[in-house]
Amino acid sequence: MALRGRVLVVAGSDSGGGAGIQADIKTVMALGGFATTAITALTAQNTLGVQGIHPVPPEFVAAQMRAVLGDIGADVVKTGMLVNREIIDALCGVLEAQPERLALVADPVMIAKGGSALLRDDAVAHFKRRLLPLVSLLTPNLPEAEALAGMRIETEAEMHHAADVLLTLGVPAVLLKGGHLPGEEVVDLLATEAETLVFRAPRIAGRHTHGTGCTLASAVATGLAQGMNLAESVARGRVFVRAAMAGAPGFGAGHGPMDHSVTISDEKIRAL
Repeated sequence: MALRGRVLVVAGSDSGGGAGIQADIKTVMALGGFATTAITALTAQNTLGVQGIHPVPPEFVAAQMRAVLGDIGADVVKTGMLVNREIIDALCGVLEAQPERLALVADPVMIAKGGSALLRDDAVAHFKRRLLPLVSLLTPNLPEAEALAGMRIETEAEMHHAADVLLTLGVPAVLLKGGHLPGEEVVDLLATEAETLVFRAPRIAGRHTHGTGCTLASAVATGLAQGMNLAESVARGRVFVRAAMAGAPGFGAGHGPMDHSVTISDEKIRAL
């Protein structure tokens, strides 16, 4: 299969291999794209939690990005863990210096599955003010959306309201992921100024959910890089994540990794 779509991922490394830059690379390549990276932090973590975070100097994050963009190029940029204000500024500086604006899928990675903070408290407001004006698609889970929108989200109706609030922050599209709500069904919203699309699917039981957010955002970024529209990219991405969850290898004693080696059949893609 010929590779189509270049995705530059700016994110942290997960030593456990289930999330972060590792999940991003696996996802992009599994869907037929080509992944390049700028690593923002090294983490010592496994399925039980994060034991340590070592941020990369901001100037070196920028150097990685410039090296990739100046040679290989990118069709879409996808961001994950950005750690602090200085790295956000470095990222934005590189993007703003590009001759043409690049599509940017931003996963606002703030809290790890085990509860560890992955974005410093003083950087959240900076993320909103500095990065969001450059974002094409924001992909928060419910805790992240609560922090960004400044409200509690406990029902599907409140999800719709939160998506509307997030759109007022300057992003043209929001993929609000509802996996944290209880129930047998998982609801995700894709909201734009024009419409809100609702995606529903039965909940997949189990603890192997590490990296679902990273994986979905990277899958959507890959679809956009390959010329799919936003709704198609989200639909395919959700199918990929669910297949990866269903095929989880069972590793680790905590929130285990998924199987990023799964393939999506042509029949499933045509049915989207």
